[in-house]
Amino acid sequence: MTDTTIDPFDADGLGLDVQSLRLVKAVADEGSITGAAAVLGYSQPAISQHLKRLETRLGVPLVERVGRSVRLTEAGRVLARHAPAVTTALDAAAGELAQLRGGRTGRVRLVSFPSASPTVVPRLLRELAETNPGIQVTYVEAEPPEAVEAVREDRADLALTFSYPGDRDDPHGASARGLSVRTAGHDDMLAVLPLRHPAAQHDDFDVATLASENWIAGCPRCRGHLMELCGRAGFEPRITFETDNFVAVEGLVAQGIGVATLPRLAVEAFPRLGGVVTRPLPEGERRTLHLVTAHGAERVPSIRAVLDTMMHVLPTVLAGKGAEG
Repeated sequence: MTDTTIDPFDADGLGLDVQSLRLVKAVADEGSITGAAAVLGYSQPAISQHLKRLETRLGVPLVERVGRSVRLTEAGRVLARHAPAVTTALDAAAGELAQLRGGRTGRVRLVSFPSASPTVVPRLLRELAETNPGIQVTYVEAEPPEAVEAVREDRADLALTFSYPGDRDDPHGASARGLSVRTAGHDDMLAVLPLRHPAAQHDDFDVATLASENWIAGCPRCRGHLMELCGRAGFEPRITFETDNFVAVEGLVAQGIGVATLPRLAVEAFPRLGGVVTRPLPEGERRTLHLVTAHGAERVPSIRAVLDTMMHVLPTVLAGKGAEG
């Protein structure tokens, strides 16, 4: 005889529960039942059986076979899409209860761009260790588009990102719709020049004087800003080298291979190489830093603590002044 008993706490009597939502979301994220089992800490047969029982309760298939792999059906994608909102609300409730018991605990998944790794992140982790030792932070590097996507797909709780003025593909626009995006500060942009370059002798130099130079471009977003910057100065830069490694950028500039622009965070991330000087670009060229979370994530005490600590740390880090050459 089939058990048709419905749990009164299931969503609208459909037989939904939080663990099932987490399971379906894991299948969506990992692309396989085996991957979901590894992430959730269950055996592959246990995941398969749970899915079959859930499909029976709901009356619709949630996964379909595609060769040797599986993918979610439309019904499965519906559940996966709603899972982050449900699990975030429950995490918030659990966190508040933990606070009532005394002590803020939890795990926060942070993602940010490379130049934040040696500058912002260590200061953040040190302060959290002193003020909230019960909070565990995991960290992954990613450029802004991938970081925003990680928050949307519930692979990260908090992303520190950036955007440039005039960014035509700003990931904080349409792609961040439905997420919470907070302005967290501004990172000055610097021109990076060989020590004996004529333009290095003036603090208020004009970018237009570099029109005939070879340029070293960085990440796609940095390259886009370089094109916009030079376009506003009336010329198209002759880009002869491209590298995401800001140490390599300084090394190339020091050898007279070209000139470049770098954010102050990148310049402050390591000791200045000999033979290199920086000069500030106009204030309007600063990149804006953002904190991206799911809507309502700030109600989770551990995430709120990391957000507050980040907002406390960032002004100090961004105000750090390296030698100007």
